[in-house]
Amino acid sequence: VQLQACGGGLVQAGASLRLSCAASGHTFSIYGMGWFRQAPGKEREFVAAIRWSGGSRYYADSAKGRFTISRDNAKNTLYLQMNSLKPEDTAVYYCAADRTFGAPVTTSRGYDYWGQGTLVTVSS
Repeated sequence: VQLQACGGGLVQAGASLRLSCAASGHTFSIYGMGWFRQAPGKEREFVAAIRWSGGSRYYADSAKGRFTISRDNAKNTLYLQMNSLKPEDTAVYYCAADRTFGAPVTTSRGYDYWGQGTLVTVSS
């Protein structure tokens, strides 16, 4: 499975961005996908996740109420709609996919495939 993320950019605080992550290859093996982010000097952290079948969604506290994760199964594409962006949202955002039923969704060790990351910069 290959993942290609895009949609990052430089925006002002309060703006919105939508990230996309296109999956290709053996996408039938994907149970779920997620978004993580890593700010300079910090560890990678969970942002949101969604199960491919059923659509259960999970969010980090920092994302609840502002971010929405969604997917288009027909297009094998994952999205992250980010509203009311804050400077502390500045990070490289990574999409990830897991192929294991029951894998933990909020930790990076639960994922088998990773995209290359897309940079989101929010200015104050």
